[in-house]
Amino acid sequence: MARLDILKTYKIYIGGQFPRTESGRYYTPLDAQGEVLANVCLSSRKDLRNAVVAARKAFGSWAQRPAFNRGQILYRIAELLEGRRSQFTEELVKQGIAQEDAVKEVDLSIDRLVYYSGWCDKYQAVFSSVNPVASSHFNFSALEPMGVVGVICPPESALLGLVTALIPVIAGGNTAVVLASEKLPLCAVTFAEVLHASDVPAGVVNILTGSEAELLSQFGSHEDINAVCYAGSIPDHGTKLRELAAGNMKRLKTIDPEILDARAESPYRITDFQEVKTTWHPIEAIGGSAAGY
Repeated sequence: MARLDILKTYKIYIGGQFPRTESGRYYTPLDAQGEVLANVCLSSRKDLRNAVVAARKAFGSWAQRPAFNRGQILYRIAELLEGRRSQFTEELVKQGIAQEDAVKEVDLSIDRLVYYSGWCDKYQAVFSSVNPVASSHFNFSALEPMGVVGVICPPESALLGLVTALIPVIAGGNTAVVLASEKLPLCAVTFAEVLHASDVPAGVVNILTGSEAELLSQFGSHEDINAVCYAGSIPDHGTKLRELAAGNMKRLKTIDPEILDARAESPYRITDFQEVKTTWHPIEAIGGSAAGY
């Protein structure tokens, strides 16, 4: 008697938990042979609002966490991903990726996590500055995280696109609401399981699955999302996001979904979602000389 496979139900990830979508909807992505891969939640606008609330709640403590500790946590994610290489490779193959390409994608994802973990406590030293001024002041410029960032992942990359778009955002102290690839969603939810098992605090990363067309306007119009990283491939969606972002002064950064190789590794991807804070500090004359205090 033939055995029926049990299809895994891939839930969303909000606030450190794995709820089902509040709408009760789901969809069934197919493999290369047209067979159903799994049951995947079709997230609603209410799910997105819940994810933003969780991300905002987590932002303060994550932004204030020492930079070296954020680097340690990102390295821990890489360690756990290394330990589950075979699982991620298998999921990529199930979704139609060739075995060789799947292995390469998992390895690049691990290496990219290590790369950005190393930048966590260094980008401030590189991009902050002491500015010359024509008055008796010290003038310092330093970077601060923007807040909650919406991340829309590339449609044709299940894991590497997610890592490339997400990790620079949280490396800089932001929290994130992520919309995984609608076509290739399996690795995103499994990656959430890795985050859950690591030291990433609840709410720092929230991962939704579902339709980009349905949730796009919410990413652009939600007043408590401070910026959006768009790595999608639909020009009309990018245009719509720009229009919505202009209405509420939201920063929008687009990433070419085709550039996922080493060119995607840059500290400037961290500074894309940083604000520059400039501080003026007076200099007091003590004993006839200028001294700062």
